[in-house]
Amino acid sequence: MPKQYRKTLAACCLGYVTQSIVVNLAPLFFIVFRNSYGFSYSYIATLVLVTFTVQIAVDALSVRFMGRLGYRRCAILSQAVSAAGLALLGILPHVIPARAAVLIAVVFYSVGGSLIEVVTSPITDLLPARSSKASMSFLHSFYSWGQVFVILATTLLLLALGEDAWYVIPLIWTVLPLVNTFFFMRVPVIEPEPQSAIKATGRLFGRRFFILTMLLMISAGATEQIMAQWASIFCERGLGVTKVVGDLLGPCLFAAFMGIGRSWYGAKGEKIDLRRALIVCSSLAVVCYLVTVFSFSAAVSLAGCALCGLGVSLLWPGMISLSSATFPDGGPAMFAYLALGGDLGCALGPYLAGIVSDRVSASDFGASVASRFAAGIDEVSLKAGILAGIIFPVIMLIGAVTLKKKKPRKSVSY
Repeated sequence: MPKQYRKTLAACCLGYVTQSIVVNLAPLFFIVFRNSYGFSYSYIATLVLVTFTVQIAVDALSVRFMGRLGYRRCAILSQAVSAAGLALLGILPHVIPARAAVLIAVVFYSVGGSLIEVVTSPITDLLPARSSKASMSFLHSFYSWGQVFVILATTLLLLALGEDAWYVIPLIWTVLPLVNTFFFMRVPVIEPEPQSAIKATGRLFGRRFFILTMLLMISAGATEQIMAQWASIFCERGLGVTKVVGDLLGPCLFAAFMGIGRSWYGAKGEKIDLRRALIVCSSLAVVCYLVTVFSFSAAVSLAGCALCGLGVSLLWPGMISLSSATFPDGGPAMFAYLALGGDLGCALGPYLAGIVSDRVSASDFGASVASRFAAGIDEVSLKAGILAGIIFPVIMLIGAVTLKKKKPRKSVSY
């Protein structure tokens, strides 16, 4: 890759670190919100749903405006709005009721997070590189490593400052997107060629391969975020470990294994059959879901939760790479729709898990299962929510096998 574009890739990688902040910071505060403000599991699930519903709306709108504004302006806007949302998360709870404050902040930083996904992938895809698949996986690995960094730093800050001072932490995290805003103002960006969003949309959805890809993006997003969003509270309330231990051994190890998988493929991607890798990863995700739910050992459940990160590592970037290779001239519309599908899964998966957890927690069935196995009702209800979400990695596995059997004959250009 030419030297001047390495700075562009670096800015995109930092953009994904910002996205890891806006997606994963609030879940680390779920137990704080529940203890301090009385948030129910359903309301916590609603916050996750709002996060990704807003992202879905922005994904859909970006099909129209991204080609007109250009990649640079969208990248700058993504970082600036993300910073504003993080700042509001730290400030608003002192000004208005906590439920409304957190919800408003979520809406703001979700807009920024959506733009990050929509714009950084196509910017990276256009960079001159030996392997676009490897570059895409390398880019997405920074989301995972950013997640590890966010969890470690936030956990240590909570330990040092105390839960009562949680609001300081979002204010600290605003520094990164603010700095990256200025980076995107200066780095070289290859802008997309003008195209008709309506024309591109019609041709994309006229291909069965792309429709299957969209379905699998939904499944990939749900499979990843059910574990990522609920791992922290599951480890503490479900497995009975402390918050520090739960965050480090649950979501942190999950993110680390996800980063390892993406970094490995980024280094070896040219020699790996991506379709076969998707089958292996999907199978591992199914197994990890089952181990997390049905193990009677907290240590084994934690291991299942953590190793699931390796299982989901290639699902999202892998589907983007396959689509980019099959539809090389899909342009901004293609990346926007792929992000829309992934974010739809990110919204539906954790929301389903939260609703099922609340229903089981309040049911006689949940109480009887907890009594029979000498387990806490929180453990039973949270495991039930995760079990309900296993439908998504199963769909992903079936779809990955279908992709392996039916490779597209040739790339489709518009």
